[in-house]
Amino acid sequence: MLGDVLLIEEKHKQAAARIADYVLADRQPGTIIAISGESGSGKSELAHCLGRVLKDKGFAAKLVHSDNYYLTLPKDRNDWRKAHGPEAIGLNEYDWDRIQQTLEDFRRGRTAQMPCIDLITDQVDTLTTDFSQMDMLVLDGLYAIAAKNVHFRVFIDLTYHETKKAQLVRGKEKVDDWRMTVLEHEHRAVASIKNKADFIVTSSYEVTPA
Repeated sequence: MLGDVLLIEEKHKQAAARIADYVLADRQPGTIIAISGESGSGKSELAHCLGRVLKDKGFAAKLVHSDNYYLTLPKDRNDWRKAHGPEAIGLNEYDWDRIQQTLEDFRRGRTAQMPCIDLITDQVDTLTTDFSQMDMLVLDGLYAIAAKNVHFRVFIDLTYHETKKAQLVRGKEKVDDWRMTVLEHEHRAVASIKNKADFIVTSSYEVTPA
């Protein structure tokens, strides 16, 4: 997402290096890595660092942020959620068909067009990528590990209660009673897919097999 804020720390770099070791030890053609976790847990930071580590090791990895694939724009999302009720918050808010199309385009080495949300203008831009030049794809987002045909699934085991500081610093959304309701329902949805993970990033950012 354009305009997003990354808060990269040494823990993200170290966890990324550990994940890269696992990935490269069992790398398959067209490797797809998915990273999930709650808001503020460091998904984008970890994905960014993993992409850099893989590049340093000679592999081109394309980062794809599943937040670009919501069915609603950020500026409209709260109104939609309030209209449909907090129980509508969860996996069904993603355009999974479009996510899977992007993954298929990567697997087949196609030139693909992907949505890219500009957080400053609230517009949906179009990003064109030649996947034939990519060795791997890293998909990050709240529910990314629920995507099909992923080789490595990483789950960051931090709840929104533990990431309040990161949320405030990033300032993507106003923290009020409604936001806390959203975070609680996202928490339940994210927790429901934890069992899909191949690797767990603990609260201290240690990486362990699930």
